[in-house]
Amino acid sequence: MFSYEYVTAEQLAGFDKYKYSAVDTNPLSVYVMHPFWNSVVKILPTWLAPNLLTFSGFMLLVLNFFMLAYFDYDFYASGSGYTHVPSWVWIAAGLLNFTAYTLDGVDGKQARRTSSSTPLGELFDHGLDSWACIFFVVTVYSIFGRGEAGVSVLTLFFILWVVLFSFILSHWEKYNTGILFLPWGYDLSQVTISIVYIVTAIVGVEAWYGPVFLNLQYRDLFSVMILGCAFIVTFPVSLYNVFKAYRSNTLKHHSFYEAMLPFVSPVLLFSLCTLWVCRSPYDIIEKHPRIVYFLVGTAFSNLTCKLIVCQMSNTRCQPLSWFLLPLVVGVIFVISGILQDKEYHLLIILTTVITLAHIHYGVCVVNQLSKHFNIYVFSLKKPNIE
Repeated sequence: MFSYEYVTAEQLAGFDKYKYSAVDTNPLSVYVMHPFWNSVVKILPTWLAPNLLTFSGFMLLVLNFFMLAYFDYDFYASGSGYTHVPSWVWIAAGLLNFTAYTLDGVDGKQARRTSSSTPLGELFDHGLDSWACIFFVVTVYSIFGRGEAGVSVLTLFFILWVVLFSFILSHWEKYNTGILFLPWGYDLSQVTISIVYIVTAIVGVEAWYGPVFLNLQYRDLFSVMILGCAFIVTFPVSLYNVFKAYRSNTLKHHSFYEAMLPFVSPVLLFSLCTLWVCRSPYDIIEKHPRIVYFLVGTAFSNLTCKLIVCQMSNTRCQPLSWFLLPLVVGVIFVISGILQDKEYHLLIILTTVITLAHIHYGVCVVNQLSKHFNIYVFSLKKPNIE
């Protein structure tokens, strides 16, 4: 069942030659978080596999997502006149989010400490990070919700896309330059989100109802921070890094078409999802926003994982993914009016199919690479060579 080989022989050969190259210039990360992570990793047992830390951190974000889904499925709980999320949930969310962030920060250090660094570890880490985007963005939305003090579910839909494209931009950079430039926005957002969860537990969601200054609402500050990090910092810096590589003649893909290939499928996914949301007769985004977000984030993660495989193996990124085919068919059914009152069922079916397909892809790729490198995924012990 999980023995299908998604990684080609050419890509496996590319993984054998892979060398990790990353640049982190974020002051928060360099001067605060890395010293903290260096202290944390020292207390971890040396038998603990780095991939286990990575997976554990990811599962904490998944737990956060489903915990808030239970207390605030439709994002109305923080609104005036609704039953609010209990304070202990916000405390748990803050602790789980920061713990997940910490585990994500120490997994690489644990790998170097135990001399167990492999390309699989990086792929495993960044692949799960690509899926984690949906979980922490949607979970933090419950603080403001879509009441009078919050933003609409459609607004968050587009904010989510900004976050997703900000994530894939770093790997597009590496696909073209060979260097992973770690974005500044990630560390700042994780620390801020964790603090906001704890503050919400102390002061209550009502504290976010009033303005920050004059007519500037907290919801506006939340949106401005995300959009500002993306359009003022992340996007310009990424373009500048690629331009520097072009000027120094170190760009890996000199053709504009080849350089932009990684964006073809994500842009098509964005177009399909936006078309569905905006043309939905059932108004699917208003009735089931959480499922729509989950579908979007899962599909995007799969496309990002395939890009990561290509940039790590130094192989050509395919412009189109078969993964989008079910969504294409589904959107055609929706906008043509064929489904009538069955749109919700289509959403459930597509979300289930895409999620299972993504999990199958991930497990198969991890199994294939673990066999190739003769390692266990969650153990530092070496398999017996027969």
